Order: sequence, then C-alpha cells, then structure tokens
Amino acid sequence: MNDALLGQALVEEATKKSGLIWVRGTGHARALWHVWHDGAAYVVGDGPGEQPLPGLTDGSTAEVTVRSKDKGGRLVAWKAVVSELAPDTEAWQAAVAELKGKRLNAPDGERMTERWASECRVLRLEPCGSTTEHPHDSLAAAPLPTPATTRHPIPAALPRLLRRGRKKSG
Repeated sequence: MNDALLGQALVEEATKKSGLIWVRGTGHARALWHVWHDGAAYVVGDGPGEQPLPGLTDGSTAEVTVRSKDKGGRLVAWKAVVSELAPDTEAWQAAVAELKGKRLNAPDGERMTERWASECRVLRLEPCGSTTEHPHDSLAAAPLPTPATTRHPIPAALPRLLRRGRKKSG
C-alpha cells in the first residue's frame, strides 16, 4: 500500500474516533466537535448556542489536528479545504442528519435543524495534500484571553466562619 493511501486511512480512522478536532483557519486553533461523513469532517457553528468557527470561510484552507480519544495526544495533522454547505441542499441534509446525532445538550431539540438552517453555518473540511503524523514539538500556545477566572483571594472572614461551623465533640 502506498503512503498516500496509508495517510488517507490514518486521517479517516483517527478523525472518526476522536470526539474533538483542533482546527486552525486564520488565527488561533480551536477545538471543535465534529462528525466524519462521506470522506470529510463536518462542523456546525457560528450561531446562538453553537461553537464559534472563526477564520473558516468558504474556499479557504485550514489545518486540522486530531487527538487520540483515549490518551489525548496528537495522532495526525492534515490540511483541509473548507466549503460551506447551502441550507436545505441534499449535501446539507445528509451532513445535518449526522451532526444532530452528535449534538449534546441542544437547547431546542426538535427545532435544532431549523435553527441551524437559519442562523448557523455547516462546513465541510475535506482532506487535501499530505498528512503530518505525530508532531514532535509541543505546539503549546498561551490560552486565549478570557474574563473568566477561578483564582480570587480568600475572603478575610472565611476562616472564622469555618471554625464557627464546626461542632465541638464532647
């Protein structure tokens, strides 16, 4: 078997089994949930309550990194051609049928596909070119800026409140 077929098989199997893929269009790479269908990864987003898809535009290219589902390490990276599917076309219907089975905690359940058609984008990420197996450098990046934080100083009264709450054994 030649290297191109082995690379294609690795991309397909790794992407099918991974719950998330890291996609870099322009800017930072983002973790996206997806589904593998008909030789490509499909993602939905850019609408209320859905994942953001920044830097992914119709006709552009993206770099996709696939992680191992059980260990979390990177397995393969591949280039993709991005194409946006028009709502209610045959290709869109097939992709959405697969995607809705993977969408967890949808706020609108039955109306989800209608919302996707009117407010979201469905993208096809089709592998093109070569693959890069097992990257050797860490590719670590600083976290994206966010106002969320979990570190605050302990309130001055907290130790007193905790001592008062303990019952004395006697």
